[in-house]
Amino acid sequence: MMQTHPFILASASPRRLALLAQIGITPARVEPADIDEAPFKDELPTHYAVRMAKQKAAACALRFPNETILAADTVVYLGRRILPKAEDEAAARKCLAKLSGRRHRVITAVAIARGENIKIKSVITSVRFKRLSAKEIEFYIASGEWQGKAGGYAIQVFASTFIPAINGSYSNVVGLPLAETKTLLESFGITTE
Repeated sequence: MMQTHPFILASASPRRLALLAQIGITPARVEPADIDEAPFKDELPTHYAVRMAKQKAAACALRFPNETILAADTVVYLGRRILPKAEDEAAARKCLAKLSGRRHRVITAVAIARGENIKIKSVITSVRFKRLSAKEIEFYIASGEWQGKAGGYAIQVFASTFIPAINGSYSNVVGLPLAETKTLLESFGITTE
C-alpha cells in the first residue's frame, strides 16, 4: 500500500522516487538541492559521495528547517577515479570503454536530516562488466539510457546485459540502497507499516 510520508526527498532522480515507491513510500514533497557537485582535487570517491549527500541534505534543511530531509548521492568509480555523470555521447563512450571488461564500484551515500540532527549511511556494491564490443557500445549510446547517469549506464535497463555479476545491493546501483534507507527513515520515526 502506498502512503505519503512526512519527509522531503532532496533529489530530482526519478529512479530514487521509483525505488521508494517499491517499498510503499512516497515523500510529501520533492525539492532537489541545488549545490556545486564538482569533486575536490584528489577527493576519494567514498568521501565525495558522503560529502555530496550531506551537503544536499543540509542545503534542503536550510530551506525547510522543520522538515525531515532525505538526500543521496551515487558515484561510480574505478580505483580512486570518479566517473562522471554522462551528459553527452562522448562522455558516455569514455565511461563505457573504461568499464568494459573490468570490475568497478558504486557507492551511494544516504543522508537524513531533521534540524541539526543528521545521519548518514553509505553502501558500496561491486559490479563486473563483460568486455564490450564497439557495436554494443554504439547500440547503447543510440538507446539514450546513459543520459545523466553516473558512469554512463543504468543497470536496471539494457545495460543489465553487460553485467554478469554484482556483489552487494542492486538497488544501490540503481541509486538508493533500500534496506539501509528504510532503516535510516525508521530511526527518524518514518515507517512503511
